[in-house]
Amino acid sequence: MSGANTGTWSGAEQQGEDPAANVCSLCKGAGLVYPVLPSGKTDYSRVAPCKCRRQDLRREKLNQLQQRSNLGALSRLTFENLTPAGRQDDDALRGLFSRAYDAAKAFAEVPSGWLVFIGPGGSGKTHLVCAIANYCLSLGRPAFYMGAADLLDHLRSAFSPNSDITHDELFEQVKSTPLLILDDLNMATTTAWARVKMEQLLDHRFNARLATVITADVPIEEFGDSLRGHLADTELCRVYVLGSLLSSLPYLASLDLELLRRMTFKNFDYRRLNLMPEERQNLEQAYHLALNFAQSPQGWLIFQGTNGCGKTHLAAAIANHLKQEGKPVLFIVVPDLLDHLRSTFSPDSKTSYDELFERIKQVQVLILDDFGEQSVTPWAQEKLYQLINYRYNARLATVITTCFSLDEIENRISSRMVDPSISLVFNIMAPDYRGDRGAARRAKLPQSPTRRRSST
Repeated sequence: MSGANTGTWSGAEQQGEDPAANVCSLCKGAGLVYPVLPSGKTDYSRVAPCKCRRQDLRREKLNQLQQRSNLGALSRLTFENLTPAGRQDDDALRGLFSRAYDAAKAFAEVPSGWLVFIGPGGSGKTHLVCAIANYCLSLGRPAFYMGAADLLDHLRSAFSPNSDITHDELFEQVKSTPLLILDDLNMATTTAWARVKMEQLLDHRFNARLATVITADVPIEEFGDSLRGHLADTELCRVYVLGSLLSSLPYLASLDLELLRRMTFKNFDYRRLNLMPEERQNLEQAYHLALNFAQSPQGWLIFQGTNGCGKTHLAAAIANHLKQEGKPVLFIVVPDLLDHLRSTFSPDSKTSYDELFERIKQVQVLILDDFGEQSVTPWAQEKLYQLINYRYNARLATVITTCFSLDEIENRISSRMVDPSISLVFNIMAPDYRGDRGAARRAKLPQSPTRRRSST
């Protein structure tokens, strides 16, 4: 029979509970028993919780942990009712979610370091983090969940004289909890006081190496310097992107079009039968330039060529490759970009001009298709110059396609495009694969040697 320190107990444990009286036959309802010594004799000098009581204590502890976790109705979100591949139809997004799911399961088993999920609303990141919390609770481990905005509200309310807990007590509890799950973190839209509080909280947990899970629906670039620095520590932090952070805004719709979504490196044919040998070699070179850029996006890559020569296919293939890798990328046709910027001036617009323009300017990889096709108004020229100049000065990865020669592009922009320290300009010589209509236009394009980035 089991004991507190020997694995045996004094009493008829095998009989269990009395079905008639519903009273434990081992402790007779007292909840305590005398443990048995290794010799088999009963130790009457002390008592220990009965088996029935230990089960009750475990249930009480689980209930207490559940209440302290702040999950509430979110306790229903578990790994059992979470699809490992997510619910998206897109294969690339399903692959991203599968990797995040595996990371969440592993973290739940051994909570350590930081785990960060970034993605748009509806990508499943809240279900993932709640599943982590609920799994830990099921094992009797503490976990504290709270939305970032709710946490700030609680900290503000703690200053009230009627608060049951002081601000310092609440803040210390959150800072030091063994596992903190912070949902919907957004440092960009908070007040100065809120940013300071969040930085204090995250700095403390980073320095103390406390297990932390964070979700956000904004790019890492929009976090403060302190948090970006923490997330750059790959020994402590693991970041998973669940989808494009710009997909909820209308200007990303171009890449979601069926034709562009199907443009990949696998189905790009640079061995077309109607090509001359030098054209086929030129197109193959363009293919490898685009593939190398997709594998390591840096600098600028500019494709010139007639309509239908394949430059949009290569640009879309870069975007689709990066999207599949879970890396932030924005593919947009330039006239559509200008239309969306104009639409923000409407009273019905849900996005401000400044917010939209800033996000486009700062996206990690920007792909501008059909540059030069826009109406040549002073406003359009100025907006495009501001965009190009910002990314030039910030040295942000950029891909541009155009059917115009550099001489036909506004001088302030073209002078930045030809800078060999950042830009590679490549003229695709292939004709329009849709027909022969592009032959005349192709003859108009410059046939000068390819410009390459310098090694500086």
